Amino acid sequence: MTNSSSERSSFWFIILAIFFGNFMAILSSTTINVAFPIFMKDFDAELGKVQWMITGFLLATGVVAPIVGYFGDRFSYKRLYIFALSGFTLFAALCTVAWSINSLIIFRTLQGVFSGLIIPTTLTMIYQFIEKDRQPFAMSLWSLSSMLAPAFGPTLGGLLTEYFGWQSLFMLNVPIGIAAVAVAFKCLPYLSINSSKTFDFPGFITVLLSSSFIILSFTEGNGWGWTNWKTLFFFLVGVAALIYFIRRELRIASPLLNLSVFRTRRFTYSLIINCIITASLYSGTLLIPVFVQDVQHSTPLVTALILLPGSMVMALCSPIVGKLYSRTGPFPLIMGGILLLIVSNWELSHISLQASHVYAAGWMTIRYIGISLAFMPVMNAGMSSISKEKSGHASSVTNWVRQAVGALSIGVFSSLLAARSLAHQKDVGVDASASSSFIRDQGMTLAVQDVFLIAVFICIVAIPLSFILREKRNKRRAVGLQG
Repeated sequence: MTNSSSERSSFWFIILAIFFGNFMAILSSTTINVAFPIFMKDFDAELGKVQWMITGFLLATGVVAPIVGYFGDRFSYKRLYIFALSGFTLFAALCTVAWSINSLIIFRTLQGVFSGLIIPTTLTMIYQFIEKDRQPFAMSLWSLSSMLAPAFGPTLGGLLTEYFGWQSLFMLNVPIGIAAVAVAFKCLPYLSINSSKTFDFPGFITVLLSSSFIILSFTEGNGWGWTNWKTLFFFLVGVAALIYFIRRELRIASPLLNLSVFRTRRFTYSLIINCIITASLYSGTLLIPVFVQDVQHSTPLVTALILLPGSMVMALCSPIVGKLYSRTGPFPLIMGGILLLIVSNWELSHISLQASHVYAAGWMTIRYIGISLAFMPVMNAGMSSISKEKSGHASSVTNWVRQAVGALSIGVFSSLLAARSLAHQKDVGVDASASSSFIRDQGMTLAVQDVFLIAVFICIVAIPLSFILREKRNKRRAVGLQG
């Protein structure tokens, strides 16, 4: 009884340490968007300049994701986690004393480096420190920390900015970061997997180059133009570097990123579904704010309130999904989530200029329920098929690919939205009696419909892949019964 109680206590302490850091890292990426006008005013900066606070953060986060596996194996994930938390907290404090927009962008980008270490490290620790039978529930709590932050981030950011200034957005991270370091130092076990690996410096340079160039081309492609020489240059050089990196990592004895995890079909197919869910998630978070603010001319606060119910329901569903996973396996949950995504995207592809906020909030809530049903089972189905020794590399690969897909989704959806909006405005403009504002708003509405329809077809691709996970689950059950 004492041993069981001790294990239960240890489980919750580990979860507490992981929850703190993951929540803080994701919260920091969701609070600053609402303060863009304040940054522009205080620093007398253009919007394109201020947006580098997000672009730089996104680039840094994606660039360092592939190296987490090596450094975690080399120094232990506990030490890496404490290092990442400390760096993140330090640069949050430095952001509060930034003296220019350039210094703020630099501090924010460096903060993104440590954020890119935190998220895959917390995911890896679940599969290294927690017993296999409790991993699905632990993953649901990890997902909860990932979902609570975007649920409250925009609203919290708006309130802090209004009453305490933009500095409070970064100062908020300081006490949370200090508490997270203390809890991690006290509660996390020390586990070193391999301390004798040599550092693959050419692989490190190549993966930094390929990640930064590809993500930059996706992030800036819509602004530069997809056929602009800068977009094509960064994309092609990034792809060439990526091909070299993959070939090198498959050949050498001590790879920086162990790509052999892709030989596990269950992990590979789970990652593909994960990317589809990520693309669907970004389509909604991009399109609904554009529709509500640019088309219906509502305030950012109204947009946050429309997204809030879905985010809260998604967060509340996470622990329930964790409990259901151990009983049903991944397939029913993933399939149910994908079907809800298809239905909600289909309904939102019929959104009209006169659509009520309740209509948008209702279908966005359905979308978020679908994401909560599918997200954790997909992550756990893939990660649980990888050995503990390779879990850090699997986590690095997962976050690396998802970050690139997120950047690609934003870039492609933004480009499609702009292109389809112009095309529809020409069609609507045939009516000579229509005003210019109506032509613009109706064209944008039809473009939003088009992109949501594309999201429907993206989600449909995930259906056959989900059946592969069910087959694997059935085989595993059979093996368990034989044992």
